[in-house]
Amino acid sequence: MEETIRQIALWAVPVLAAVVLHEIAHGWVALRLGDETASRMGRLTLNPLAHIDLYGTIIIPLLLIVSNAPFLFGYAKPVPVNFYNLNNPKRDMVWVALAGPVMNLLLALCCILFLKLAVPLLAALSGGSSASQLVQFFTPIAIMAKNGLLINIALAVFNAFPLPPLDGGRVLVGLLPEPSSSWLARLEPFGFLLLFVLLMTRTLDNLIDPPTNFLIKLYLGLL
Repeated sequence: MEETIRQIALWAVPVLAAVVLHEIAHGWVALRLGDETASRMGRLTLNPLAHIDLYGTIIIPLLLIVSNAPFLFGYAKPVPVNFYNLNNPKRDMVWVALAGPVMNLLLALCCILFLKLAVPLLAALSGGSSASQLVQFFTPIAIMAKNGLLINIALAVFNAFPLPPLDGGRVLVGLLPEPSSSWLARLEPFGFLLLFVLLMTRTLDNLIDPPTNFLIKLYLGLL
């Protein structure tokens, strides 16, 4: 039980940061491109209470941690975006959708840069008893940075999958010419059902595992 509580604590901060900043990025880019919907609704805030989804931010990650699942997944309440308010709806939709995964990749980079500084520091401090308090302070933060690296890369790759309503699907809708663009957009109401089928048949794992593993190795290579 004590280990479970420890794992929850070490994952809670990076999960919250990943999903909340992902959504804020969508809303911020939308605001810069003409849509004030998220701003008017108070969603461009770092206060996690404004973004927490009961199932996506709390229940699902908690169940995955308790069950020792090999992966962790979560999401926040989607930031509202009215694409018709954008300066150029079809083009700007691409930038708004890209903002979330790009934010996660930047957060993963911040995690690896922190680890690049923290790991040598912890190794240097571990030899002296007088530095034990500093080691105790920095060790859980380093673990959270490692967890943040994994969750941000996983979220970036998953959301980049080219199926609406995921970000990758909306990017593809914005890039494709008609009538292909409209045909793909009409799949959005059924997107999560299709994702569920792909997940249950392990097709989704086979598609997103290679880029996820590639990015993890790429980032770890910066250490």
